[in-house]
Amino acid sequence: MLPIHAVLEDLKTAIAGSDAVVLAAPPGAGKTTVVPLALLDQDWLGDGKVLVLEPRRLAARAAAERMAATLKESAGETVGYRTRLQSRIGPKTRIEVITEGVFTRIILEDPGLDGVGAVLFDEFHERSLDADLGLALARESQSLLRPDLKLLVMSATLDIAGVSALLQGAPVVEAQGRMFPVETRYLGRNAAERFEDAMARACRQALTEETGSILAFLPGQGEIHRTLQRLNEQVHDPAVDVVALYGALDKAEQDRALGPSPPGRRKIVLATSVAETSLTIEGVRVVIDGGLSRVPRFEPSSGLTRLITVRVSRSSAEQRRGRAGRVEPGVCYRLWDEEQTRGLVPHQRPEILEADLTAFALDLARWGARSAEELALRDPPPAGAFAEARNVLTRLGALDQAGALTDHGKRLIGIPLTPRLAHLAAVAADAGEAMLGAKLAAVLSEPGLGGNDVDIRERLRGLERDRSPRARDAMKLAERWSRAASQGRGKGGDGDIGTLLAAAFPERIARARGKPGEVLLASGRGAFLDPTDQLAREPWLAVAEVGGGDARDRIRLAAPVDPAALEDQVTVEDRLTREPSGRMVMRRIRRLGAIVVDEKITGAPDRAAVTAALKAEVERDGLRDLKWGERASDLRARLVWLAGLEDGWPDMSEAGLLAERETWLWPLLETVQSLEAISDGALEQGLRTLIPWDRQRALDDLAPARLVTPLGSAAIDYAAEGGPRVDIRVQELFGLKTHPTVGGHARVALTLALLSPARRPVQMTKDLPGFWSGSWAAVRAEMRGRYPRHPWPEDPANADPTSRAKPRGT
Repeated sequence: MLPIHAVLEDLKTAIAGSDAVVLAAPPGAGKTTVVPLALLDQDWLGDGKVLVLEPRRLAARAAAERMAATLKESAGETVGYRTRLQSRIGPKTRIEVITEGVFTRIILEDPGLDGVGAVLFDEFHERSLDADLGLALARESQSLLRPDLKLLVMSATLDIAGVSALLQGAPVVEAQGRMFPVETRYLGRNAAERFEDAMARACRQALTEETGSILAFLPGQGEIHRTLQRLNEQVHDPAVDVVALYGALDKAEQDRALGPSPPGRRKIVLATSVAETSLTIEGVRVVIDGGLSRVPRFEPSSGLTRLITVRVSRSSAEQRRGRAGRVEPGVCYRLWDEEQTRGLVPHQRPEILEADLTAFALDLARWGARSAEELALRDPPPAGAFAEARNVLTRLGALDQAGALTDHGKRLIGIPLTPRLAHLAAVAADAGEAMLGAKLAAVLSEPGLGGNDVDIRERLRGLERDRSPRARDAMKLAERWSRAASQGRGKGGDGDIGTLLAAAFPERIARARGKPGEVLLASGRGAFLDPTDQLAREPWLAVAEVGGGDARDRIRLAAPVDPAALEDQVTVEDRLTREPSGRMVMRRIRRLGAIVVDEKITGAPDRAAVTAALKAEVERDGLRDLKWGERASDLRARLVWLAGLEDGWPDMSEAGLLAERETWLWPLLETVQSLEAISDGALEQGLRTLIPWDRQRALDDLAPARLVTPLGSAAIDYAAEGGPRVDIRVQELFGLKTHPTVGGHARVALTLALLSPARRPVQMTKDLPGFWSGSWAAVRAEMRGRYPRHPWPEDPANADPTSRAKPRGT
């Protein structure tokens, strides 16, 4: 009797009375395999099917096979499963366990979900992009087309209130977990020790200290294989099996990891985070958590998705720990110190905030939604990533400038691949190489398929030689993609492998630079591959996959490409440049993004070309190359100050000046060879043309450039902190009984920075009469001793101003 059975009747009642329900049940409660079967006899379901969504292919297959075994059947009878590579569905199938990506395609093809009575979102707390989108689309379908459709969101660790609110107050059913006590032991980890060495050491320790099988969590396939190699070398007990578990393994190898060990034997399962949820691994009572996870991170600025290794979240760590207490009391070893647990983030960020949104944006366009705001999403997509996704689709020709699907976009939708790979398959089909494009898509979408060579041509050869079930499934899938891509008339094109990759990933075209293996990507980032790799000698590469780095990326998958085949992607720019001699010349620069293909001098520019080039420079770089001198800077500061005082004055910010560039700046470009050559006086006169004619005289009245004194004048700094300021020697203001102001009737007091005869600060004041009658006495006493040859009258308000010292002997 599983804990989920205690709430089954409450759950059935809630589903019968509501179109959406939230089920919160911890790991081990039995929700994945019990709930779908329990719904089959419900009146509201009738002859409809139940779709159960799982985040991973491995979990989908395992859940379907376990439910089928419960019914004493095989998968494909009452219960079946469907993933991208495999399908076990029969005419009598009532429960289909499918991956979230498969569901997105189903509902986009059939928004009414004909024949489906309920959709169950399992492990929703993982917040994959496909799950978020699938729920939003199902909710809209329910409201517009299928009011009878039932939605059930299930999770082990879930923001219950948030999801319930998203579903407009959906009822919540909570089940208790069946959890045996789990002892947690912290092993720590030396930062200098390699991860696989630390993991192998922990596995050996657990074998010695505990009984039962071991489930160890590692971030990725590389760490799994290196740890497996170490354990095979170090563990000599013939009763211990060391096996790997990750999504790219063949079914037989996965089953070996998931199934029970024979009597008298135990196993160590080295798994990625695929084993955190949904799966039950027989015989495990010990968990070793390496504390790391590998997750994708998308960078809109580069268009690259990188797999990065991060620390697990607290919720993931608890999920992993719970695996040790499924069937009996267990032990969890953690490769970190106990106090570090408090520093873990509570949950991993939802995928919609981190992922490449290109497929998401194409799905929205296909659904008819021009923006994500139209859908019930728990988290909206980041604006920058979503905008970049639409830009990519526009470059691929899938969307028009208004964001609507083009004919090519509709064609891509018919190819069940990501937009970039669908475009690759379509271009290949147009060139008469549909199967080549489909096999390329298979290698690019299935990690490790065809081997691990960097050269994708070797991967394709490896796929041809591979006779494993996984490779056979991939080839069958490629055949379906090839047929889908071949439908419709094509535009024609090149079937070369490098050219096809460049069509799908134009920002990853790379040109060799510097040392062997060093390249510059069209995105502007640097990348590299091992100097000994055969591709390191290629001058040009089309890169399909890169690994993360701070300043540059490791190339993981690429092919050579002939730059002559990329002419349709080359942009041409005519730029005015200055030779070291000072001569101005026009250069024609041909680019692939940030890569300069070639450039040449096209001759001396005529006047119109120089002016056009200078305007283009301003359009591109703004005003940064203008040489603002004292006159122009002072005028600009005066106008900025006046604009803050009253309306009607021109905007002197960079944005304001650029908005009026045709009025004040363009005329100045007619006689110069560079922006730096515009004189300070010309800039000042240009700014004056922005002042309305009726304000020309008011400028000097309200914001005079200088303060007039009995002995001359002093410059007013309108850009000074705290308001307009004058730096002046104090003796020059003797006899002044009122404080000077600017701003006309506003009477804004100037800040007077009073200086000694040596022009060192004496006092700052906005009240000169108050200074004369107040602190002047103290200042006078100090200054008389320091500057005895200068006058320091007791009553400066009635003294004569001076800029000279007293004659000698006086």
